[in-house]
Amino acid sequence: MTKVQQWIATNLYISPDIQNNIFRTIIVIIIMRILYSLLKKFLYGLIGDDKVYYKSRKTASYVITILALILVGRIWLEGVGSFMTFVGLFSAALAIVMKDIILNIAGWVFIIIRAPFKVGDRVEVSGISGDVIEIELFSFTIMEIRNWIYGDKYTGRTVRMPNVSIFNKSFSHFNEETPYIWNEFKISVPFRSNWKKAKNILEDIVDKNSKEIIPEAEASIKYAARMFQLLDSDYRPKVYTTIDYESANITFIIRFICHYKRKRGAAEKVYEDILSEFEKHEDVEFAYPITKICYNDEKDLKFENKNIEIS
Repeated sequence: MTKVQQWIATNLYISPDIQNNIFRTIIVIIIMRILYSLLKKFLYGLIGDDKVYYKSRKTASYVITILALILVGRIWLEGVGSFMTFVGLFSAALAIVMKDIILNIAGWVFIIIRAPFKVGDRVEVSGISGDVIEIELFSFTIMEIRNWIYGDKYTGRTVRMPNVSIFNKSFSHFNEETPYIWNEFKISVPFRSNWKKAKNILEDIVDKNSKEIIPEAEASIKYAARMFQLLDSDYRPKVYTTIDYESANITFIIRFICHYKRKRGAAEKVYEDILSEFEKHEDVEFAYPITKICYNDEKDLKFENKNIEIS
């Protein structure tokens, strides 16, 4: 026993055997890190496709991690008389001290085996939406969308979610079985407009813009119906009519199907067509705020008698 080991044993109460195990563990970790770095560089130079490189790099990291755990386990299991006793004590300690870490690892195992999502999928976890760009042992990373950005566009932020989130947080998947979702927005016209003509115009526009995508969506959703009970089998666009009493307008709710990554672009195309078509008809116009002030005398304006109409 060296003087350093003797000093550590005397002052820190760490036996020489444990000191040797700690030193050997550190050496194994350093060697594995160097090996992983060299392997990454080798794969980067060998593989030109980014997706293939990403999958190869993740596989290499899993292999290196498992190999490191095996080597470290062999170091610390040497000299243990009863393997089962050690495992029992070790498991109990882990369950108490490292509960969150264990749950995150369990979540990672579930993600890898069950595959509720994969890199590139769009998900929403506990109100945070985005595309999955990384899956790691303890967490997965989302490229955030929405928030202060209008439409389903990236904010530029990345959000790390612990893997245990898939067990205890609300979870939504945009494209698990089908990449097509329903999109809705409202268009309002005043009562003085020809609302029947306006509705016909809107129906023609959404029919035209949905014509090409409906066959693809039907095929995709029918495939998903083999795994899930999907009751709504009508994929045609709809224009619903309602009266908005608060604004005193006739409001049309436009509903059509689109690809989840082209939601904003699809809506933009419909909006532009509506603007162009409404412009052609004098008896069809958009609703906009109008303020009407009624008074009894031209010289004496009485605000208490005013009536404000928003249309």
